[in-house]
Amino acid sequence: MTPPRCCALVGRFSDPRVAESAQAVLAHLADRGVAVRVDARMALAHCRGATAMAEEQLGTDADLMIAVGGDGTLLYAARLVARSGVPLLGINRGRLGFLTDVMPQDIRACLDAALDGQLDADERPLLAACLYQADGRSAVSLALNDVVLQKLATGRMLDFETRVAGNYVNTHAGDGIVVASATGSTAYALSCGGPIIEPQLDIVVLAPICPHTLSDRPIVVSGRSVIEIRLLDRPEMRAQITCDGVVLGSMVPGERLQVHRAAERITLLHPPGYDYYRLLRSKLQWGRGNAER
Repeated sequence: MTPPRCCALVGRFSDPRVAESAQAVLAHLADRGVAVRVDARMALAHCRGATAMAEEQLGTDADLMIAVGGDGTLLYAARLVARSGVPLLGINRGRLGFLTDVMPQDIRACLDAALDGQLDADERPLLAACLYQADGRSAVSLALNDVVLQKLATGRMLDFETRVAGNYVNTHAGDGIVVASATGSTAYALSCGGPIIEPQLDIVVLAPICPHTLSDRPIVVSGRSVIEIRLLDRPEMRAQITCDGVVLGSMVPGERLQVHRAAERITLLHPPGYDYYRLLRSKLQWGRGNAER
């Protein structure tokens, strides 16, 4: 990785904890002579070393994207760099933080390692979602974690069918379904009973949300598969599609959602010695009472 000379910084700076870490990032990058760009709508745009830019330019005119906050902030940053190939570094000021793995006390050391090209690069595949609407239009988006089909009207169950690689799988009744990447296996899919998947594996998890039958269980399919979901023709049936929590559109019977592996990939940067299983032990409180091995 070429040492960054220009970094983009994103975060919810109205949060005092995020603002504190962002100020530390700005000050240290300024000391290292690195240009910093922030969203023009943010108050930090006038801080030392920062240049205000439009949001859509942040991911295209930088060598490194730095996300300060929780996993939601990193997913937002991932959307900004999804098509530019800019690597992404996450500083954790959220709660769980499966993706933002740099702790506040390690900011200076990790920034120095990033600027010296010493962080570990970890490429993660993206999911591409395409909603084909009844009027012939289509809506497309990318997701690092998951694509979710969920009921739009509270109290109304969805009836829908799934196909994988053109093969009929099941007819479901419930609140919806999560189509998750290996990266997203520790997000919404996990709360639906899905498995934890090593990020390097080329798979996709299909996890029903509150299924009406106990036999409707999460399944794991090849990452090369095309997943198709269609609503059944029921009165007033309507669903919503989200990609990493951002609404792609609404869906009615006669329309279809396709999800497959995208051509684009995200590069996450980790501190030296990054250990996925150590991360799981920390976040999920595994192995309590045992010495760290």
